[in-house]
Amino acid sequence: MVLIDEQLAYLKKGLADLIREEELRERLMEAGKSGRPLRVKAGFDPTAPDLHLGHTVLLRKMKHFQDLGHRVIFLIGDITGLIGDPSGRNITRPPMTRQEINQNAETYKTQVFKILDPEKTEVRFNSEWLEPLQFVDVIRLCQKYTVARIMERDDFTKRFKEGTPISMHELLYPLAQGYDSVKLECDVEMGGTDQRFNLLVGRELQKDSGQPPQIVATVPLLEGTDGVEKMSKSKGNYIGIAEPPKVIFRKVMGISDTLMWRYWELLTDKSLAEIAAMKAEDPMPVKMRLARQIVGDFHSAAAADQAQVDFDREVREGAAPSDMETVILDAGIGTNLPKVLLAAGLADSRTDAERKIKAGAVEINGKRHTSLTVGFPGRSVVRVGKKWKRVQF
Repeated sequence: MVLIDEQLAYLKKGLADLIREEELRERLMEAGKSGRPLRVKAGFDPTAPDLHLGHTVLLRKMKHFQDLGHRVIFLIGDITGLIGDPSGRNITRPPMTRQEINQNAETYKTQVFKILDPEKTEVRFNSEWLEPLQFVDVIRLCQKYTVARIMERDDFTKRFKEGTPISMHELLYPLAQGYDSVKLECDVEMGGTDQRFNLLVGRELQKDSGQPPQIVATVPLLEGTDGVEKMSKSKGNYIGIAEPPKVIFRKVMGISDTLMWRYWELLTDKSLAEIAAMKAEDPMPVKMRLARQIVGDFHSAAAADQAQVDFDREVREGAAPSDMETVILDAGIGTNLPKVLLAAGLADSRTDAERKIKAGAVEINGKRHTSLTVGFPGRSVVRVGKKWKRVQF
């Protein structure tokens, strides 16, 4: 049996906040005596079709609770997703359609078990209890919290001072999330540090409903591949866990040496002492190991091996990729190379294509081409920067 102090140390590793540690200790002791596993919830609004590494920081911590025998609730916010979480935003998020929400939710359900144990996981949708609410129920929910308390949120306060509009539906988001905790009778709710306020609202609503208030546990936000912004698909700085192995490998290899240590800390089980020891090594092989580990976590060891082979051959040696796409173009395009590049998806516009040709960034069958006209010998391999395609007329 794992001692309570050891359980706490395991669960606290990598957390940004734990409110409150003494309450978690008590719940763990109660769980050990009664045999009732804790109910640990984290909500994910399906606002994009794929989970990315930023999500997995939280999922990995949820898995740690499962390792100790507790029950995890993976809550898909199909109703809160329609509202749009205002956390960390300085503008109102555009509303999503029900169809978009449903499609994204289906992909979440298949991807989450790359990390979580399905035998110890409940997948729930908050439409189960939020959709049946009548308007009078929403009014009663609003009575439980004041505008002054809601406006304590840093992002709301900032937007209000700047005169940036705050829509009424955004003010309802923390209440809806807190109501989730009441309906699920959560012992612990987890989220990113930007969710701290919303998670604390859940504590208050549970107290009001006569339930023991949930413990709040937050994890750090993972920076995206740019090393600046929070990882986000909308910002284009993400690494999706369902992306092909070679894509994941290449994206990891593209992060800075400084950011690499943050990834080692938040995305692996390496101790801080082990990470500190690796800092004395040459960073390239260390980053290779990180890329291999991440690919292996979400695909397989064999896929990681092949991804490294592809990276060495295609990126380090500059060879053509083995899975290069073939595009078949209309012969009517003629010999105008900018038109060909645009039609093949190798340039954003004819002006962009001309610029790349003149800069010497275009190769056809291994030879650099700087003329705006070309005669293609049937099927050709065209390279523009790091993009490769077979072009056939």
